[in-house]
Amino acid sequence: MATTYLFDDLRTRDVLADMRYLPTDPAPGDLIPAFDLPTLDGDRFRSDTLGHRPVLLVFGSQTCPVTRSAVPPLRDLHDEYGDRVRFVLVQTREAHPGELLPQPRTDEQKAAHAATMRDDLRVPFEVAVDDLAGTLHRAVGPKPNSAYVLRPDGTITARVHWANDAAALRSELEHVLHGTAALRHRGGATSPLLKAVGHLPEVVRRAGNKAERDVWRAVPPLALLGRTAGLLRGLPVDRRGPAAAAVLTFLALAVTAGIVVAS
Repeated sequence: MATTYLFDDLRTRDVLADMRYLPTDPAPGDLIPAFDLPTLDGDRFRSDTLGHRPVLLVFGSQTCPVTRSAVPPLRDLHDEYGDRVRFVLVQTREAHPGELLPQPRTDEQKAAHAATMRDDLRVPFEVAVDDLAGTLHRAVGPKPNSAYVLRPDGTITARVHWANDAAALRSELEHVLHGTAALRHRGGATSPLLKAVGHLPEVVRRAGNKAERDVWRAVPPLALLGRTAGLLRGLPVDRRGPAAAAVLTFLALAVTAGIVVAS
């Protein structure tokens, strides 16, 4: 399992697995699986001592375009809720390893990747490091940038598929703080993924061209969206993915209309 988890080459099956949870994965109402992880500040992040505040637990890596899209709104949420909610970002495997940022193979390398992620993305809250086998990440269903809202006793009150869905996170934090959590799963909508597409060129720049080649091989439509988004530099980065999708849709319709007219 650990060898499969620590892939060097992105595969189509990895991307497809990111799109859905299994019925056996922990869901709202369940306890978060037990864990005891080191943090970059030398402390521990433990499931049995979460503290007296609710916890926003986020998984991510610097080669994940969704993580790159998520951290700026997470910073804003931390500014607003950080005195009432404990924010923790857990370093996972690299989502798009490349020749410049390969998959870590030792605990020391993984901690170094976590430190680079913290500094690169300017993460202002705790960063914890999962073990090399991804024990916690795999136990919850290894999505590249999922988020969980936890009560202090470790009960999951909300599971958010993509942590750049700031509106969903804000709503769930309000619910848990006011004791009105309704045990929700926020599913894998397309809009968070399109927001993240604009960050794919930056992932390639930092991870290396191998990361882009892997995407072309594993999921060509995503690679085409990313390449198109990279041409739209005049737009804010989170808007480049939706704009790229619109451009490609228009071109596809124009080509289809031309073929119909010609025939």
